Order: sequence, then structure tokens, then C-alpha cells
Amino acid sequence: MKLGVRIRLRRDPLAYIEDLSRGSTAEVMPLPWGGWCVRDTELAQTLLRDPEYNVGGSVFFGTLLPDRGAQVEVGRAVRALLRDSVPSYRAALSGAVADLPAVSRWPGAGTRLVYRCLADVLLHPGTPGEVRALLREAAHEGVAVRSAYVWQRARAEVVRARLVAALTGEVRRRRLRGAGEPRDVLDAVLTVCPRAQMADRAVADLHLMMFRAIMSPVSSSLAWSLLLGCLHHTGAASWPWPVDHVVREAVRHRPVPWMLGRTLPRTVELGGTVFESGELLSVCPYLLHHDGRHWDAPDVFRPERWAESGGHGPYVPFGMGPFSCAGAAVAHTLLTESLTALTDHAFVTVSGGDARAVMSEGNAPRPFAVHRTPDPTSAHQTGRR
Repeated sequence: MKLGVRIRLRRDPLAYIEDLSRGSTAEVMPLPWGGWCVRDTELAQTLLRDPEYNVGGSVFFGTLLPDRGAQVEVGRAVRALLRDSVPSYRAALSGAVADLPAVSRWPGAGTRLVYRCLADVLLHPGTPGEVRALLREAAHEGVAVRSAYVWQRARAEVVRARLVAALTGEVRRRRLRGAGEPRDVLDAVLTVCPRAQMADRAVADLHLMMFRAIMSPVSSSLAWSLLLGCLHHTGAASWPWPVDHVVREAVRHRPVPWMLGRTLPRTVELGGTVFESGELLSVCPYLLHHDGRHWDAPDVFRPERWAESGGHGPYVPFGMGPFSCAGAAVAHTLLTESLTALTDHAFVTVSGGDARAVMSEGNAPRPFAVHRTPDPTSAHQTGRR
């Protein structure tokens, strides 16, 4: 990739892909770093939904878990655990939010908050303390949400290696004890991955993959929701929108996934271009969410649009079609619960906020500070869900 492209991607990846799309007339445009992006909204939705283009396994799991049936089972098992943990997550939020300093540094503070409230479902309390401590360190040191900065990624890689070794030992211990009712994400993975089909180390890698798949979108989307809500409401009063609408608009305006890929099962012609079997075509959720033919004022952050009956276009913050995220509904619940806990009974403002994204594994917000002041007059108000 050319240096100029790297610089523009680092400066503002979403503005770069939007400029690239505006400068193209093709329905499927080539990307400077290789591969293709389907820029036509209707064709993009066909690629994501049509069974013809959604065969085999999800590219998310790669070679680690290639069997589609096992992929579906893992997704459902983890989703069930997260759904059942919502009450305990909600209960843990009050203490986690109360322990935040008056001024907290985000998005790191959000990652730590989400981890604290999910720690017991990621690894249950009966897990050896050193393994849980390493998972906590991984969440705090950039393993869960990949940093955009090289030095932080190098430090995170050291922590990741130690965590995988510890998880491999824990997988071995649990397999010797035998299977039971899943207590955490690692148990859920083990129920789908018998010893004959997957080595201990591979199960540990899969657990780490699921850990990141849960933590990254929830914590990054929470940071975007808080940042964008504060940037667009600077008055002293509480936010004028329901929290649910803020979350929906934040993940529309700044979706965390950068690209959603589909591997072509055969040679096909799409948008006037012939693609060979095995080629990877991508859809950019940001482009779909900012298509002016389908969305009213797509470049404007407007939570109130979700109270309106029209002006809504394709909405794919967690994917679309057979390979969409199995835990999308649960993730949305965790986001609304978190944002409600942060904004209820408090005045929240930000400083150093910048709506440009920074590229890591997805679109993450740049660092900003959150100033949270309790509002004693709202002590008896209910949450704005």
C-alpha cells in the first residue's frame, strides 16, 4: 500500500473510504491495498443476504473452526450465556460506574468497565486466579480491543502469549474433569469442540477470539455512543433522546466493523466485473449507513431519526444475512444498559473529543476525556431506555 494511502487511512479511514467511493463509478470498486469493495447498496445487500454467496464457513473463524455447523453452535452457546448474564451485568454496572473518577479517559475506561461487568461470564469465578488475572490484564492492555499504535500492540502481544498459554492449561484441566453445564464462554466453546477435533491450544485460541468478538464491538460502540451524544448535546440539561436511540444512531453513524467479507463460491459477474471463485468481496457498513438515496441527512448525527417512520436505509452494524452476528440483540442490550448507567442521574460532557475514527480491527474513537457529575435532582428518575 502506498505511503499516501497509509497516511490518509491513519488520518481518517472513514473519510478516505467515502472519498474513494465518491470517486468511483463502478458498482464494485478495487481497493488500493488489494481486494474489492461493493459500493452499490443494493448489490451489497444481495451479497450479504443471498444464500448463493453465503455458503461454507464464516471468514470470521478462518481455519480455526472451519465447520459451519460448529460455528453456528458456538455462536448460539455464547449468545445464550450472554443473554442469561444480562441481569448480573446490569447489577455490576452500578458499582462500576460509581467507581469511575470524575474525569475518565476513554475509550480505555469503557473497555475496563465492560470487562469488569462481563468478567464472570468470560471466565467463571471458580477458574484459577492467575488465569482470570491474565484475562483482566489482556482486557486492560489492548488484547481485547486492538490498539492503533504499534508500541501498544507489541506490549499486548506479550500479554496475549501468556494468556493463551494459561488458557491452554485451563482447557486441559476442564477436559480432564469432564463436561457439565456451561458456566462461562470457555465451557461453551468446549461443549462444541471435542478433543478429537480440536487441540487444547486451538480451543484456547477460539476462546480468545470470542473474548475479543464480545469486548471489541461492545466497548468501542459504547465509547462512540457516549462521545457522539456529548458532542451533539452540549447544554447543561440531560440528553433529550432515549438511550436506545443514541445507541442505534451511534452504531449507524460510526459502525465498528470496517468491512464485511464474503468469499465467492464460484466464478460470477457482479457489477459488470467477472470475479473468480475464492475471491473475497467486502461490504463497508459505513458506506451503507451513509447512502443519501436511502437515509435522510446521513452525515448528521440525529438520534431522533429513530422515532421517525421513514428515512431509514440498510442497517448492518452487526452484519446481515446468514453470517450476521449471532449476539447482535444481546450486544445492543449491553450497550443500552451501559449507556443508561453512565448517563442517568448525571451530567456528562467530553473534552478532547474528535468524531474521526482511528483504525484498529474496526472503527474506534480517538482518545477523549469524559467528565461525569452526579445530578442530585434526578435521583428518583427512571432510566431513559
